[in-house]
Amino acid sequence: MINSVRNTVLSVLNKNNYGYISPSDFNLYSQQAQMEVYEEYFSNFNKATNFENSRQSGTDYADLVKPIAEALDFFIVSDNLYPKPNSLGMDTNNFYNPSVTTTGNESYMINKVICYTNKKVAGVNTSVTPNQLVDSVVNFNTLGVVPGDIVVNNTTNQSTTVDAILSSFELELVNDIFLASGDRYTIYSYSEYSEAERVSNGKISALNMSMLTAPSIMFPAYTQSDGIMTLYPKSIVGYGAVNATYFRYPKPPKWTYISLTNGEPAFDQSQPDYQDFEVPLEDEYKLAMKILQYCGISIREQQVVQFAMAQEQHEQPTFSQQQ
Repeated sequence: MINSVRNTVLSVLNKNNYGYISPSDFNLYSQQAQMEVYEEYFSNFNKATNFENSRQSGTDYADLVKPIAEALDFFIVSDNLYPKPNSLGMDTNNFYNPSVTTTGNESYMINKVICYTNKKVAGVNTSVTPNQLVDSVVNFNTLGVVPGDIVVNNTTNQSTTVDAILSSFELELVNDIFLASGDRYTIYSYSEYSEAERVSNGKISALNMSMLTAPSIMFPAYTQSDGIMTLYPKSIVGYGAVNATYFRYPKPPKWTYISLTNGEPAFDQSQPDYQDFEVPLEDEYKLAMKILQYCGISIREQQVVQFAMAQEQHEQPTFSQQQ
């Protein structure tokens, strides 16, 4: 889609010799345009829901909420949070917020925080077999381990689930996360968890001092400050104990090229840093019009800005433009 958008933008600009936009500038404008479209999903979802509740929208093909929800669902991910150790390297109840350096995705908005309450096993794998966890000193059957339980490699901070029970000391895993013997592991029950409630930093002290409202394993809470999530009670520690479901930021689009053809860069999506737009195909016209607005400002051509804004409103008005 990104090449189609770029061709549209260049076609409009070149029609009246308004100018040329370089690949680097196009990539910058594309990132901003995609973020605009992405953020509109949330406000439009709210307005579409209000329309539905007031019976101003229909069902089936007239369902205004469904396509927006499907677009947003694409950006929902679920990851275990990485603990922040103290100065001695010990586990604490502090966890890093989702980010590129920890979970691989930057968090736009956290939707849900889950704390696993039943730690069935904690031990060390005694030998290495592909896609297996082997611990000769425990009995997984008597400890109640079942398929679906969450297995965490505390040494490498990787997690997977139990696929099958091979024997009393061998588990078949969905993913191969144990590549060396001596790795510490923890197994959590997949069916026993509690959803943590977010509270303000000013409120948590009062909650902890009360015998009735203090956070517990069954009713945990968390606060956020400076990229750190603090879980309560303080017994919630270690990688795998906390899982966050959140909306991630869209990946920055990048139109890549490898050579010049007749003085023009040739599109090449085989480049390792190539990244297409992540919004649905039906928003291609929005992206083109928003990028044209940035281009018009860049080349100081008001007509380009006015055309793009008018075309964006004319083609398919959003809720925010309707009201």
